[in-house]
Amino acid sequence: MRHRIKGRKLGRTASHRAATLRALTTSLIKYKKITTTLAKAKQLRIFAEPIITKAKNDTVHARRIIAKDIKDKKVLQELFNEVVPAVGDRPGGYTRIVKLGNRVGDAAEMAIIELVDYNDLASNKPKKTKQKTEEVKSEAKIEEKVKETVAETSEDVPEVESLEADDLTKIEGIGPKISQILQEAGIKTFAELSKKNAEEITKILEEAGGRFKSHNPATWADQAKLAAEGKWDELKKWQDELDGGREK
Repeated sequence: MRHRIKGRKLGRTASHRAATLRALTTSLIKYKKITTTLAKAKQLRIFAEPIITKAKNDTVHARRIIAKDIKDKKVLQELFNEVVPAVGDRPGGYTRIVKLGNRVGDAAEMAIIELVDYNDLASNKPKKTKQKTEEVKSEAKIEEKVKETVAETSEDVPEVESLEADDLTKIEGIGPKISQILQEAGIKTFAELSKKNAEEITKILEEAGGRFKSHNPATWADQAKLAAEGKWDELKKWQDELDGGREK
């Protein structure tokens, strides 16, 4: 029989039970609200509330006594600097237990235990004023107008047609490799090639490598001009008279 024996064993030895209650007390002070079993919550209330009462007397001796149960220095500072000022006017009953029902699995009774005064203060959040709401609405309207303006502007801007590269190998004397060299140099169409003189083209070929020096681009610009103008018959007739793009 358990006559004159107070408290709950919680299925633990004395040392294990004390360690559990210290850990729960640390979590309660740190997070101000924790969820645990109803039995632990009731035992935690008996263990934690005397600690808060001792913390009201902020002395070195009180801090050393409480530090035996709360090992975390940050939580200890929070107890004296934040929690105690919130509950200082209350003579006791610093915690509240709210039942949650049975846990799925082992059907253990669950509960929330929280610091009463601290959570009441934390829940009193300032309400949004009417002026603040109107400012938010006006900002939203401005953003919508900006988006509409950007959309209208983008519709009015005409699309620029991209110039497609011509097949420069149709010019006699230009093979696939030289065509690639000219395109890399920015000459991609017949019209662009027709505007280049022989010296400019020769310089491009020399920069590409010594093996391209033997090519004579003297007729390339004139051939490109005929191709750009669409005079293919005239171009073909002239190419029949050329020898590798050179005048015979």
